[in-house]
Amino acid sequence: LTVDAATLTTRDLLAAAGRHAAFLAAADIRPGDRVGVWTQPHLHTPVALAANALCGVVSVPLNPRLGAREAAHVAADAAPRLCLAAAPDELPAGPLGPAAPLDHLSDRTCPIAPVPGTSPGPLLILYTSGTTGAPKGAVLSTTAIASNLDALARAWDWRPGDTVLHALPLFHVHGLVLGWFGSLRVGGRLRWQPRFDPAALAAALPGAILFAVPTMFHRLADAAEHDPTIAPALRRARLLISGSAPLGLREHQRIAALAGRGVYERYGLTETLIDCAVPVAGPPQPGRVGPPLPGVELRLCDDERRPLAARDDQTIGEIAVRGPNLFSSYLNNPAATAAVRDADGWFYTGDLATRDAAGSLRIVGRRATDLIKSGGFKIGAGEIEACLADHPEVREVAVVGTPDPDLGERVVAFVVARDPAAPPSAAALCELVAAALAPHKRPRAVHFVAELPRNAMGKLLKAELRARTSADTRTRP
Repeated sequence: LTVDAATLTTRDLLAAAGRHAAFLAAADIRPGDRVGVWTQPHLHTPVALAANALCGVVSVPLNPRLGAREAAHVAADAAPRLCLAAAPDELPAGPLGPAAPLDHLSDRTCPIAPVPGTSPGPLLILYTSGTTGAPKGAVLSTTAIASNLDALARAWDWRPGDTVLHALPLFHVHGLVLGWFGSLRVGGRLRWQPRFDPAALAAALPGAILFAVPTMFHRLADAAEHDPTIAPALRRARLLISGSAPLGLREHQRIAALAGRGVYERYGLTETLIDCAVPVAGPPQPGRVGPPLPGVELRLCDDERRPLAARDDQTIGEIAVRGPNLFSSYLNNPAATAAVRDADGWFYTGDLATRDAAGSLRIVGRRATDLIKSGGFKIGAGEIEACLADHPEVREVAVVGTPDPDLGERVVAFVVARDPAAPPSAAALCELVAAALAPHKRPRAVHFVAELPRNAMGKLLKAELRARTSADTRTRP
């Protein structure tokens, strides 16, 4: 494990886990107890999360920027018996109480106790983003995480000699489960750069597997226009992998032009871990997230949750998955668990996709916010967003459906222009969609906005867009 300039070997990590076991025992924390870990950008953060896992403790990763209301919800819901932080003095006072420092992890004078070892029971409680209500705590077991990481290792040919490089936070699946626990699972190395910096990331990239989100690939491509070291570094990476959101076709093309190689995508949720991944045995599939991973059952369903057999890349259905990778439940919320998982074990993701003849999925949006029923057609907002995002004068875009007395719902686009003083023609954007997709999918209105509303996790708040008035936008009919 390397964080900034500090490196720990496997032996170092095991010794730290022994010191952590002694610390937990002195605090009367036992296997199965819940312990919060503030995921500050410090070497001690991933060490504590690994040590908790090795000691059989259930970690509740905490975003250091957690607001007071969400912190109060986590405190009441998860009720961690103890919270830990690498730098407790940097945290504001709040409902989770004072955090204990993690100095013992690197203090070689501290006593070492036997490490109990992981169990097949709960390992993590990860909170969802809470875009539709209070965040829900997804309980993830050791068995689910291990099985999923093993399937990913096969899909990506992830080997013990590999180094994973990422600059992702450690309070969600991508950075923590894939990046850190995945590296531990395969016996490889992780180089974690807590602060994203394109030049620093590029310097560490040759020979490494890069885990990044689309925004990072976009910024790497932008930085490469001014920094001549970045493109060669991208060319020398072992693998480029993107997740957590769709990577636009334009960014695929920009990275391919810079690196002479493509980016592989995958798809998953907090509750299911990773469901699909484009296998590295073949070429990247821009716009697609690949077929289901080995061991993951997947089907597309209609509005009544009936399976859809179509593999025409046109029929839209909700993704349902079943397999050992699924979460155990939402903490303290059996009603919410029952609402998304049926008696046969199928979890209904709320995500919409099409499927091609080879079984590869194309995500077109969320069922709750991105399925637009207009003029008798079912339209995925995601595919319209992807189409508009390819316009060179568009920086960001969001598409929603709004009530229409004639059509039922009308397609409305909110666009952030690259040059706000000279936005593209709304008519041209509408015609772009009509030509590239279908006439019935073109936006009926285009609003130009300075920025798109997002929550603390960066999730788009489409409900706010629907509620916006004309005073907040410049409309080009």
